[in-house]
Amino acid sequence: MDTPHPHFERLYAAGKARRKACSRSCQARFDTDRPDRDVIAMLRQSSEGRVPALIPVRYGRMQVSPSAFFRGLALVQAADLAAHPHSGITVQACGDAHLLNYGFFASPERTLLFDLNDLDETHPAPWEWDLKRLAVSLALAARECSLNEDAAREAVRRAVANYRARQAEFARMGQMALWYSRISHEALVRLAPTQALQDSLERLGEKARNRTHERLLPKLAEDEGGSLRLKDDPPVLFHVHEEGTLLPDDDQWLATGNWHALVEPMMTRYLATLKDDRRMLVERFRLVDMAFKVVGVGSVGTRCLVILLQDDYDQPLFLQLKEARRSVLEPYTQPCVHAHQGRRVVAGQQLLQAASDLFLGWTSGPGEREFYVRQLRDMKASANLEQFDAEALASYGEACAWALARAHAKGSGRAAEIAGYLGQGEPFDEALTTYALGYADQVEADFAAFRQAIRAGTLPAETVD
Repeated sequence: MDTPHPHFERLYAAGKARRKACSRSCQARFDTDRPDRDVIAMLRQSSEGRVPALIPVRYGRMQVSPSAFFRGLALVQAADLAAHPHSGITVQACGDAHLLNYGFFASPERTLLFDLNDLDETHPAPWEWDLKRLAVSLALAARECSLNEDAAREAVRRAVANYRARQAEFARMGQMALWYSRISHEALVRLAPTQALQDSLERLGEKARNRTHERLLPKLAEDEGGSLRLKDDPPVLFHVHEEGTLLPDDDQWLATGNWHALVEPMMTRYLATLKDDRRMLVERFRLVDMAFKVVGVGSVGTRCLVILLQDDYDQPLFLQLKEARRSVLEPYTQPCVHAHQGRRVVAGQQLLQAASDLFLGWTSGPGEREFYVRQLRDMKASANLEQFDAEALASYGEACAWALARAHAKGSGRAAEIAGYLGQGEPFDEALTTYALGYADQVEADFAAFRQAIRAGTLPAETVD
């Protein structure tokens, strides 16, 4: 819009009026001095229902650094955010918008896009909760890259300022233009401020383009007697019904007797969630093998399966069935409107992403466990933050903030209200920067308590490559 529309003006004013209940400077504060705030108890709570043998692996991955700890326990920040006033502008939130939950992946048309790529925790919540999680992860990443506090502050400030500027742009866009907006790999390369960063993005794009199912096949599977079989690599990858399984003896999944009896009903339920054309495509593949695959940090110990399928020409398709548990945001916001947690993830992902996985769907398995389904690692790649200097980290943070602003605007239709709350000056930028650096200190303190619990033998930890 070249000139403001009356509807935009009303929404912008409504967003600006929300500063009275929660000022922008108020966003700098947080409250962690609460008698019910017990990080170790929350950690144990988040481990309930996971595979017992994999809980030490989860803790082992979390003890690598404060950033890894932060990634593995989104529940703590959600509780802390809920204890403080917020803008009152609710969006479909990512729920876990830290730096490593952004990256490149292919659209159904095989265009390489940059966007949020992990939405396990998606749920309606105040928009700034996502931005605060991104900002804290930037501060922690800067420290992990041995950058000084000025560089950390600048990286956070630039990310928040870019979120504010992008939201102002999206607020003036028509709904169709907003719905079809996307961030391509080419656009990020073109906008990179240095040649070194351009070169890094080009390499990352090439890495993503090479991560196809065909290239993944020899890494995950091997020929055994004329048929393909996924390679056992416990505890990271193992067959559920065989000797190397890490499931407890009384686990309901073992009652099925073999993997076919476990997977076939799950696939039938999954196919019913797909559009007709995509269902017909998946039906042209046959089941070849299934194994339990440990992924990420926060998801370790939840039920995550990889399924290998092949078509009539023996070309592979890898599907990932990932357990969907209740979002960490739900206890502090509103009940889930979906009767199935897998459907919650799929609906949130389709609403927030510029383009979603062709095979995205949901299903249920034994023990009333709920899952969502997607392709495994097809043209997906994330940045290696450890190789970033100050400029690269700040620029990457800006790209993540751009993607987050686009997701919030598209998913909520409330960009004008958010823009009105943010305003045109820098008070919010400064407040969020203060929050991020202060809360990063709190994360480091929580991490120290976590490491002490491991050293004391209170929590078991196992390091696995």
